[in-house]
Amino acid sequence: MSLRERARAAEREQRQRIDQARLAERVKIAQEMHDVLAHRISLLAMLAGGLAYRTDLGPEQTREAALAIQENAHQSLNELRAVLRTLRDDGAVEAPQPNLTHLDALFGEVRAAGQQVEVDDSIDGRESLPAQTGRHAYRIVQEALTNARKHAPGARVTAELGGRPGEGLRIRVTNPTRSGSASGPGGRLGLVGLAERTRMAGGTLSHTIQGGRFILDVRLPWEAADRDPAGDSG
Repeated sequence: MSLRERARAAEREQRQRIDQARLAERVKIAQEMHDVLAHRISLLAMLAGGLAYRTDLGPEQTREAALAIQENAHQSLNELRAVLRTLRDDGAVEAPQPNLTHLDALFGEVRAAGQQVEVDDSIDGRESLPAQTGRHAYRIVQEALTNARKHAPGARVTAELGGRPGEGLRIRVTNPTRSGSASGPGGRLGLVGLAERTRMAGGTLSHTIQGGRFILDVRLPWEAADRDPAGDSG
């Protein structure tokens, strides 16, 4: 192969790498937008449903519900802008991004909207969890709560979080199954998105129904911190 042919082949390979990077970026943006908007829209549906069907609300309670709907609508737009703003041209996601430290706020938010959530958090050494893994973990919990609202509205959800460096991170979310409950638009897209998010994080996902409860189990890798060689010397 001549030098010119090798140069052309190298140029073609470079274009292919650029095209693949652009495709990966589009997938990443679509995943983030789905997770953010699905969460917000399902909260809006819950709040609006309560406003539409409850006849015992007084004027002040009705006003509070309307304000909560307005706030979530504004928040959805702000979060969507943040997703687009924090994605650089090279495809990397910049800070700030949600992580495990934001989960308490997430649980508080969905409870305020009417979702019943019990949390069992036994994570050890969370400060050493890589930022990227923390972001994926947050989005997985967020999407799992969104799915529970769609498939089992009004049901109590249990979120169990555990793990430590070297053992991995476990996320287990369960909720009662509701026969005939409306799954809403894109019924199974939530599980597809969760599987893709887990795959991106290098983890594994399983789901099953046992004893009338839907069980989602996610395992994410969490490497142990490297030990300082100097500290091992006698």
